[in-house]
Amino acid sequence: MTALSTRRSFLSQSITRLAAAGAVLPVASGVSKAFLMQTRELPPAGDRPAPPPDGVRIINPKARVPVSFIIDDSTCLVNLAHFAVPQFAEVFPDRYLQDWRKLPLEIPDDFVRKFGDWCGERNIKGKYSIVPYPACVGRVDQRLPGWSRTDLENSLNVVRKRMVPNWDIHPEMVTHTFVINTKTGHPYEERSERFMENWDWSVNKSSDELTDYLTYALQILKNAGLTCEGVTTPGGFGNRARPALSQATMNSCREVFSTEIPHYFRDLYTDDHSVVPLVQRVSGLETADPKCVVSIIGCTGDWFGGWDGLEKGSVDQFITADLQAGRLPQVIDKGEPAILVCHWPGIYFNGEEYGFNVFKEVVARLHQRYDHLLWMKLSEIARYWAAKELTSISRNAEAFLFKAPYACPALTVELPSMQGTPQILQDGQTLSLKEVSSLRNLESGTVFRQRDKMTVCFDLQKGANELRQRN
Repeated sequence: MTALSTRRSFLSQSITRLAAAGAVLPVASGVSKAFLMQTRELPPAGDRPAPPPDGVRIINPKARVPVSFIIDDSTCLVNLAHFAVPQFAEVFPDRYLQDWRKLPLEIPDDFVRKFGDWCGERNIKGKYSIVPYPACVGRVDQRLPGWSRTDLENSLNVVRKRMVPNWDIHPEMVTHTFVINTKTGHPYEERSERFMENWDWSVNKSSDELTDYLTYALQILKNAGLTCEGVTTPGGFGNRARPALSQATMNSCREVFSTEIPHYFRDLYTDDHSVVPLVQRVSGLETADPKCVVSIIGCTGDWFGGWDGLEKGSVDQFITADLQAGRLPQVIDKGEPAILVCHWPGIYFNGEEYGFNVFKEVVARLHQRYDHLLWMKLSEIARYWAAKELTSISRNAEAFLFKAPYACPALTVELPSMQGTPQILQDGQTLSLKEVSSLRNLESGTVFRQRDKMTVCFDLQKGANELRQRN
């Protein structure tokens, strides 16, 4: 059995016994994202171009390792944990015994500003959920009972100004608790795991049914003035409907926001499995409208403050004080994207900011050990991996030819060295690449030479690109 690590906490003993028996399990808040890899149906990869010439490969952007921070269970004002725990307990009274009344109702905008400013000063990037109708309290495009309309609009403005520049905004489906009937806008009356977003509702749903639900969530955020290029699944949503989920993500993001490269966050690993993004459902590479969807994979558990803001984590789980061990060095040393995962109530940690302080120390240790990290939004990682896997590269007597279905900033390619100054030719315009003295100095428009090979970094345009030497 191969299991995904926890996204919130460990399975109850009864569910663990089911897993040992070979069951494929739904997961949710407070329940592990564990399942049997060999029994799950994966979305199709789709088309791919021919392999590049020998000695040619696209490497990480700017020859660095992407790093990102996924924030789940965030929204405007509402502390999702306070309102979600009693709703989970209504369906599973023996599992959710937290004293939710002691949890704060609100995660204040002042904390969002503080967090956003601290990250902005360090160019930290990632994904920030806005649950559209958090725990059925109210819709962020209408009203949140308990807060004034002005409170809500001010909160949305904080997100737009402090978060949007460096963070992708995702819906985490509609409520993160009870399923909404998209025809009525109200929760279904049945209170069972069959009508919980985190549990069984998505099981065996068609891509059309999931598209309808994701579209509903995305439209609320569009109404609220937020743009999304992807979605995050709440708990076990889509775990047993993976092909449908990937298709629905593509359909809904293209329908509501005309997203060129939709992406979604569903899975994370904390074992030795690769956490490289998965480019799925590729088609139309030879057309003006290529299609794909990218599955982004996290590499840590929530070792900050827990999904409910009650479980203190540890910096050492991410990276130890001597900088030699922990989950992040395992991933970074392989050159794979290191995407940390947390939950917003645990970052706030009931006003103590314990999870935030853990994150600060993680960032300090990372940059103390490494000088080749590149913070990126999930949408930027998705675009880079789509370009990396889907750009066709060939060679003639005069040049390397790149045929790209998608534009991509700072595409970085390792290839045999050329004599003279390398140039990029795009739409009749020529850019001579500036030579730099080390890989660490690579930026778009530069080249680094090393023995018989060179590494070039340039902004790939959609369509034809040529790399040739200056005559």
